[in-house]
Amino acid sequence: HGVEQSYETAVEWYRRAADQGDAKAQYNLGVCYQNGHHGVEQNGDLAVEWFRRAADQDYADAQCNLGECYYNGHGVEQSYETAVEWYRRAADQGLADAQFNLGHCYYNGFGVEQNYVLAVEWYRRAANQDDAVAQCNLGHCYSNGHGVEQSYEVAVEWYRRAADQGLADAQFNLGHCYYNGFGVEQNYVLAVEWYRRAADQGHAKAQCNLGDCYEKGCGVERSYETAVEWYRRAADQGLAVAQCNLGNFYYHGYGIEQSYDTAVEWLRRAADQGNAR
Repeated sequence: HGVEQSYETAVEWYRRAADQGDAKAQYNLGVCYQNGHHGVEQNGDLAVEWFRRAADQDYADAQCNLGECYYNGHGVEQSYETAVEWYRRAADQGLADAQFNLGHCYYNGFGVEQNYVLAVEWYRRAANQDDAVAQCNLGHCYSNGHGVEQSYEVAVEWYRRAADQGLADAQFNLGHCYYNGFGVEQNYVLAVEWYRRAADQGHAKAQCNLGDCYEKGCGVERSYETAVEWYRRAADQGLAVAQCNLGNFYYHGYGIEQSYDTAVEWLRRAADQGNAR
């Protein structure tokens, strides 16, 4: 607005405010160092230093980011235990990202004893704040009966909330539920719709399953040519089952010119990943 934008100037103002103890400025300065943005060179040590100053003032975003630094060993010695401590402080303040991270740690036993019940509790807190990944993970817990009574119906509810936010994993999971009739009436057309949404975002398993729908004519008109296209997109991402399917199509000449050499190439890639089909 009338002056040339200068990231360096922004950083300078962050620094002045941070030096005076402003927690938000300290956090912002930490983010700049963490990502190497706004004209500062990436520096994990300085990111941690500024996150810690803000975190010590109970600035929740900084506590969460400091936890992530410990979780990943960026700028500090890696420690799941210390990560959990900082996640918990931010989660107790209601920060959805930290609540999700804490749930993730309980689910996997990172820095705490594995506890599905507590994982569900923290996932639910984040999910109720519309954290899409937490909603998807909560759906996974209901689908598998981890920390809650198993219920495909409730799983579908959470998958749908996350899928409606555009989360590819949730869209894939919802498609899987429609395909198999888990928690909903089986519906191949809706399965295809949700698989496609995830596939269009580059979700390899969804691309492969969409290819399978075209191969079998489930929810769409059968088309080997379109099946090949989706199998190839998944295979190019390294998905073994898609590589195997693509190799099989080359072997038989389904929807593509037959080529034993190309078939062997794709089957070998799948076999190298342990796909024994």
